[in-house]
Amino acid sequence: MGVDEPREIDRAKVARFGGYVIGIVVVVLVVVAGVRWFRPIPAPVFRSAVSTSIRLPGTLPSLPWPVGGAAALSVDGAGSLGHTGSTRPAPIAGLAKVMTAYVVLEDHPLAPGASGPAIPVTAVTMAAAQTETASQQSVVPVTVGETFTELQALEGLLVAQGNDMATLLTDWDTGSTAAFVAKMNAAAHRLGLSDSTFTDPSGLDPGTMSTPADMVRLGAAAMAIPAFAQVVAMPQVTLPLAGVIYNFDYDLGHDGIVGIKTGSDAAAGGCFLFAAQRTVGAETLTLVGTVFGQGGFSPITTALDDAETLVNAAFAATREFPALRAGHLAGRVVAPWGPSVPVTASTSTGIVGWSGLTVATQMHVGALPTAIPVGARIGVLSVDLGSPGIDLALQTSRPLNGPSAFWRITRL
Repeated sequence: MGVDEPREIDRAKVARFGGYVIGIVVVVLVVVAGVRWFRPIPAPVFRSAVSTSIRLPGTLPSLPWPVGGAAALSVDGAGSLGHTGSTRPAPIAGLAKVMTAYVVLEDHPLAPGASGPAIPVTAVTMAAAQTETASQQSVVPVTVGETFTELQALEGLLVAQGNDMATLLTDWDTGSTAAFVAKMNAAAHRLGLSDSTFTDPSGLDPGTMSTPADMVRLGAAAMAIPAFAQVVAMPQVTLPLAGVIYNFDYDLGHDGIVGIKTGSDAAAGGCFLFAAQRTVGAETLTLVGTVFGQGGFSPITTALDDAETLVNAAFAATREFPALRAGHLAGRVVAPWGPSVPVTASTSTGIVGWSGLTVATQMHVGALPTAIPVGARIGVLSVDLGSPGIDLALQTSRPLNGPSAFWRITRL
């Protein structure tokens, strides 16, 4: 064996060892690359560029509010147009019958055009009618033994203003005034009428109190029941013994007014809870308002006149405002591997409202894939205007390419 033979052996060992090391390194790199390649790819995220509300330009309209008493006015589903006078609870007289009808229709739903079950006139109803007649309260003439359908009883309550109809419906629904009043207050709680207290079903008791804002909310809820809206839109009704009775709401059918209920007594003054509808732009708007505590020679007439003036001014102040135009930047889709793609509104839209109105908006974006083509719908921008609101489709204005192979195997 020569002198150089051990050196040759050492070099061979080193070469083999280096080969092992290189092999191990290659295996490790392949394993690491494979792990990184097959790891789940994090999804792109959406970053909104639209605030949570839109305020229409200009200042809030100045409305011709009543000089005395209190009042409130809202556009159903859109928001409040304001209020005037005290916000403390006050007697509401016959407006309480709106809650009575609401509770009855909750317990005994009535399809539009249907008459409903027969309700007998009991001795309790007859006694109430006699007592209220003697004290010159509003009653519908009744006699023991006759029957009213549910629809006729509601007509007698809401159109003819009969306090005895409140007794008839109360006795039929629960069997006692106390139990029915408890239902009225439970319904008030569910509707969020935090400043309302009901002590009787007709409003004759001055302890039955509310605020204009609460009554507006109740009016909107009641008008959402088709049978209720059908009854309060009637200019006259024909009842079994009374014959034809005309609606005390003399504004009905004028200036878009479609109901709801008047009320008046010494404690409450003249009151009117009203709803009105008109088409503005492509939308049908429903105003719901109330006027409390009016005086004058005829307090009810004063309340009706005040309401009509408010309705005309409110509708004159509403119009369609441009809100978002097609191509308006709504946000961006941002990918962890670098690209950022603009997201825009697919169409233009307008908002029917009034100057200074603030409406809420919400973004609804689902799970995003790693690659998105141009023009793909990735979500919806909702403008809260009640039912129906406005939904704008959101789409990508450029394609989002998926991650490159280099990024996938080099990411941490």
